[in-house]
Amino acid sequence: MSGPPVSIGCTVTVSPGAAGPPDTGVITVIPQVTATANGMQLAVTGSVCTMVNSVSGVPYPLPIGSVGASTGVTIDGQALVRMGDNIPSGSGIMTILGPPAAPTIIDGNAP
Repeated sequence: MSGPPVSIGCTVTVSPGAAGPPDTGVITVIPQVTATANGMQLAVTGSVCTMVNSVSGVPYPLPIGSVGASTGVTIDGQALVRMGDNIPSGSGIMTILGPPAAPTIIDGNAP
């Protein structure tokens, strides 16, 4: 799905989660420093999310998978992550919810 790029603090879900029910979290680490929007680094595949297990409440790190993000925009060899992307990660499919880093920038490339 095409959409605006996201940054640190973007909300994500993964379903199924580590214990079955969906887990929620936020993007907390972005490995690239090359591209920014509104002064915030743009998330790419390999960025790390801090997720919260929906059953136990224990936080855990989960990297964003490498398939399902932008096929047309890469930064330092990693695909741009956009609001609305569904990316296989960890135990299930990670959905990138938002907010976007720059709502006026839209990447219309396929996942």
